[in-house]
Amino acid sequence: MKTVGRLDGPMATRREALITGVGLVAGMVLPTALDGEPTVRPSGRPAASLKQSACRWPYRSIPLTSFCQAAKGMGLTGIDLLTSDEWPVVRQYGLVCSMGYAAQRDDFIPRGFNDPANHDLLVGELERALPLAAQHGVPNLIAMFGNRQGRSDEQAIQACVTGLKRIAPAAERQGVTICVELLNSKVDHKDYQGDRTAFGAAVIEGVASPRVKLLYDIYHMQIMEGDVIRTIRQHAGHIGHFHTGGVPGRHELDDTQELNYKAIAHAIADAGFTGFVAHEFTPTRDALTSLKQAVEVCTV
Repeated sequence: MKTVGRLDGPMATRREALITGVGLVAGMVLPTALDGEPTVRPSGRPAASLKQSACRWPYRSIPLTSFCQAAKGMGLTGIDLLTSDEWPVVRQYGLVCSMGYAAQRDDFIPRGFNDPANHDLLVGELERALPLAAQHGVPNLIAMFGNRQGRSDEQAIQACVTGLKRIAPAAERQGVTICVELLNSKVDHKDYQGDRTAFGAAVIEGVASPRVKLLYDIYHMQIMEGDVIRTIRQHAGHIGHFHTGGVPGRHELDDTQELNYKAIAHAIADAGFTGFVAHEFTPTRDALTSLKQAVEVCTV
């Protein structure tokens, strides 16, 4: 994720730049061990217990209908990061839009809830999108914390809580979760304020709604803070959605990168997570082959 959106047209910059308590989203809270960390209870679930999806933007060269067919064939259950005109298309193929956009804007990432001046715009966009998302079975809509621009974390947290509390009741009525994304400010998104899990978790705690959660992007948080599995266990109740991507480079989930995605997938499943794990990496080889391999890695 770079400076703007993941889409073609005005939101193409992101794609080009790329080449965590409230209760668990699953409805359970992990017990706490003596060392203060949550105790993980292995779920004993059958294979493929994680719902996996794929972000659209790395596969824009493939027509959406063809991509839906391929995704369905490899066991994916959703497509991430689609605009409202694309939501009905994926449903025709037995898939869902696992994460939708409420709007298309060049400044989608830097213009976030950390600035009170943005609240009317952001709340308005989400208010209009929420009923449509519910109609099309879209479980999540994406939102951003925004660029720092000199704001302290304390100021930003309060602003985010205030703004997100305005939209939370509508999200609760519609049964759609607003997921605010954590991004790195070290490599891809200079000055982005929501660049650490603790910051995001403080916002989610403040809003205290089951329909406002974090989008925990594993690639971004590995760059900023590492300690991915312990963080997922500790903040599972704050997380509503995951994105994957190899580090460094945001490429395949293979032995060319530093993360053990099989272990991460087990940690997510063992936390009782029932949302989506969406693959968001730029393939360096045959795109659909790489995606299928990622699905296999995260099948636990």
